[in-house]
Amino acid sequence: MAPRGPAQRMVDAANAWLGSLDDRQRAAALVPWPSEEERHRWYYTPTDHGGLTLQRMRPAQQSLALQLLATGLSHPGYVTAATIMGLENVLDQVEGWQVGWGRERGRDPQLYWLQIFGDPTAVGPWSWRFGGHHVSVQHLVLDCEVQASSPAFLGADPAESPLLGGHLLRPLGAAEDLARDLVRSLDDAQTDRALISPAAPVDIVGGNRPHIEDGDLLMPLPDVWRGRFTDPELARRVEAMHRGAEEKAGFMAEHHEAVRLTRAPKGLAAIDLTGDQQQQLRALLNVFLGRIPDELAEREARKFADDRLHAVHFAWAGGVERGQPHYYRLQGPRLLAEYDNTQRDVNHIHTVWRDPEGDFGDDVLARHLAAFHQRG
Repeated sequence: MAPRGPAQRMVDAANAWLGSLDDRQRAAALVPWPSEEERHRWYYTPTDHGGLTLQRMRPAQQSLALQLLATGLSHPGYVTAATIMGLENVLDQVEGWQVGWGRERGRDPQLYWLQIFGDPTAVGPWSWRFGGHHVSVQHLVLDCEVQASSPAFLGADPAESPLLGGHLLRPLGAAEDLARDLVRSLDDAQTDRALISPAAPVDIVGGNRPHIEDGDLLMPLPDVWRGRFTDPELARRVEAMHRGAEEKAGFMAEHHEAVRLTRAPKGLAAIDLTGDQQQQLRALLNVFLGRIPDELAEREARKFADDRLHAVHFAWAGGVERGQPHYYRLQGPRLLAEYDNTQRDVNHIHTVWRDPEGDFGDDVLARHLAAFHQRG
């Protein structure tokens, strides 16, 4: 028997999970296709991500939910996501068990949501989304193939934590170290082109926008949450957090402009890197692509094989020494990967991989819809 592909693994896991739910759970977990507005919402803050939380599932149902999540990630990707979820317990202690976000427990490893859009058994498109604090995974399935796997977000707070024996837990350490090694390898002329701002933004610039547009600026933190805060005190606290972070980082209007997203990539093109530097850039890119299942990651990597890597640009903002606030992006055809580590005294990482043309499978769905109408 031939091994199941990623799409079939997702279908089987989704059906197993849905089949375990009672009617009330199913009403929260399953929404009709396409539910376009909700399907294009995604978050990485500790806000309501939409769907059914692990909290509201029995242990066996939680296992089935995580089995579906595992079908959407590589093995290292799943280990990283599971570790990030467990960090909620560490973060709770770091914050003195005091941060509530308007609920009984603010940092909670069971506050992760799973939602399915459409019927996994249908011939037509369906998708699923798993998300919570610092994890957002979504996939679109159409014609028995996984057609889209972005946006894909992973973050870590704390970015590094002490383990016994003097070791450090660093779930996203490769995304930090490979990029720093690359920027430190640049000569003066290369650095002049790669460094787009002396100060780093306090978050990924694209935020959680459903679509990336030419000219996008850094989003204020309150805008990254679902809806508006009903508690005025909580709203003030989040706004103050954003202002305080920018003041601490010395991030001012000119820096906002410097890191603004533009259709023409900023930074240093891979074609202007040495051979060794290009290999370093490819290794860094694979840290972002490698979070999804191997078959899908290989398909994405082929978009940047050989000389096609030359169009990818590497842009850096902030300091290059360990412990200094820093940000970088990789941008090229059908690629925007962002990384930021500025918050909590440079111990709080955000990373995202996006396809600005094909996030949520919008390009594939448009072609599918056009072909359907032509046949009709």
